[in-house]
Amino acid sequence: MGKSLQFLRKLSSVPEAVTATKRMNLCAAVNDALRTTLKKDDSSIVFGEDVAFGGVFRCTSELREEFGPNRVFNTPLSEQGIVGFAIGYAAMNCTAVAEIQFADYIYPAFDQIVNEAAKYRYRSGGMFNVGGLTIRAPCGAVGHGGHYHSQSPEAYFCHTPGLKVVMPRDPIRAKGLLLSSIRDPNPVIFFEPKILYRSVVAEVPVEDYTIPLETAEVVRPGKDVTLIGWGAQVNVLMETAQLAEAKGVSCEVIDLVSLLPWDAETVVESVKRTGKAIVSHEAPITSGFGAEVAATIQEHCFYNLEAPVRRVCGFDTPFPLVHEKYYLPNKWRCVEAVFDLVAS
Repeated sequence: MGKSLQFLRKLSSVPEAVTATKRMNLCAAVNDALRTTLKKDDSSIVFGEDVAFGGVFRCTSELREEFGPNRVFNTPLSEQGIVGFAIGYAAMNCTAVAEIQFADYIYPAFDQIVNEAAKYRYRSGGMFNVGGLTIRAPCGAVGHGGHYHSQSPEAYFCHTPGLKVVMPRDPIRAKGLLLSSIRDPNPVIFFEPKILYRSVVAEVPVEDYTIPLETAEVVRPGKDVTLIGWGAQVNVLMETAQLAEAKGVSCEVIDLVSLLPWDAETVVESVKRTGKAIVSHEAPITSGFGAEVAATIQEHCFYNLEAPVRRVCGFDTPFPLVHEKYYLPNKWRCVEAVFDLVAS
């Protein structure tokens, strides 16, 4: 845990005295962050479809038993109703943590999120806000989800001023970033890559800590190509960097962490050094958030670029079930792009 704890102390509010850690998967880390919130904030509530029973992924297990049915409870199957209620509760200067069972079903709540939550402070001239609102949503591929349980809709919300959009890559970041999201004075959509719930384990500090939402992390330093991703795709890019290194190509890997706002400065600084960049995400390539990153790189690094910015993303099709392995931007597609860039 030594390296991770040193990083967290540099980046976040982990006290120097914190030494105790516990082995957690991402699901347990989310549960721990919610438990911390419910303990420390008497106004906080956690709710959504099946949340009282622990949720379909068990991220809210045992919270109802510990904090009672008035603070952890089920809702009807109505995403618009879930978010509408959450906005009203947050507007009363309270903390609402709403769960959308699958990010694919967040669309019925789209109007509530982008026209109400995102604009509440602006339309009232700063007199009111819903900064206490956090919306959790499991997203991305899981191996068998098909087109209704595998989507990555982050780009839709990154186009909306007034929101923050966050996606963690591992249990340590999941706990610290979720606590930051809940305490941030703006409404936050917290996307959780569900394939990581039980596939990634780490030694997570058991005490309270936060990680800044606006700061990207250089996960792996390198000098030849910059690889940029977020969420589960960061782990794919780490594997890509290892494959490239075996062939003598040094890749720098950046986890954006937060997509709105996003840390363009860290990305630009890296690309100015390497001269080459690849952005990768699971969502379809057209109008995906990678396009925003690529455009920003082109704008600020034009004279440093040695090759066009590449995007390695999902294809422009509904998310397939049987052909998922061909759809995803896996390490082989990414490393092929790396070698193409280096050869250009």
